[in-house]
Amino acid sequence: MIIETINLTKKYGDLVALNNLHLNIEEGECFGYIGPNGAGKTTTIKILATLLQPTWGEARVCGYTVGYQSRLIRPLIGYVPDFFGAYNDMVVQEYLEFFASAYGITGRQRTRVVGDILDLTDLTYKREAMVDSLSRGMKQRLSIARVLLHDPRLLLLDEPASGLDPRARIEIRELLKELHRMGKTIVISSHILPELADLCSTIGIIERGGLLFHGPVREITRRARMGTRLHVAVVGPADRAARLLEGLEPVRAVQVSDGHLTVELKEEVREYSFIARALIEQRFGIRELREEEINLETAFLRLTRGIVQ
Repeated sequence: MIIETINLTKKYGDLVALNNLHLNIEEGECFGYIGPNGAGKTTTIKILATLLQPTWGEARVCGYTVGYQSRLIRPLIGYVPDFFGAYNDMVVQEYLEFFASAYGITGRQRTRVVGDILDLTDLTYKREAMVDSLSRGMKQRLSIARVLLHDPRLLLLDEPASGLDPRARIEIRELLKELHRMGKTIVISSHILPELADLCSTIGIIERGGLLFHGPVREITRRARMGTRLHVAVVGPADRAARLLEGLEPVRAVQVSDGHLTVELKEEVREYSFIARALIEQRFGIRELREEEINLETAFLRLTRGIVQ
């Protein structure tokens, strides 16, 4: 277990940011951490990064306890906040060499490591550019490059795609996929839920400082399902088809919009071949009959109430 929290609680005066959080993440996972603003995502990540002390409870990273063994944790992690920070008066290579020196990497090894990281993050052509001249997307890639210099086991990323344009988000996502393939454990918080579904092996949903769900994306979408919803298009009067389907016992409701039907089945109903059979018996042609998929965004909205502290 690379991350384990036990009754992890963080209070700021009367405000409870984390409330007895129990979270386990296995080595090699890419874990997506989602929740409403103020739910406790950043607080969790900062505690795991040894930047905050819990009020009570325990957080263990790579087998070491935050607070008591933080000096042993820091060489094993890489933390990327949602903003870049200072050091704008350096060029990119100088910036990375500075941090490599801070990690104790010197001489030819430092030159080799910086070159390898520039290649991995596709920043080689920017090695002589001033950090201040980089776009936000480039600065985020440079932030990731910085935390890779010492080859950490665990990456903690707090909203790394925040404020990026679509192309920059795709580039960051593909870089993180490559790092995951290389065996890095990744914890990433984000509000861009479709990209998390594509990137992460497991998802955790937090609300009001407590973990609501933790598991594979498919399991979370399964739990969020509230009956099957079908999209139906027929050849013939849509209103008459709607009245026909509304009279079927397994059907909860039918809505008509621009000639298309949205059919909601009762929660226990999973098989829906009777829909096609009923329409065909009444001489309707069927242009479309498909089940609506529940994506991560829909699951998030159904499983949370949007409540913050």
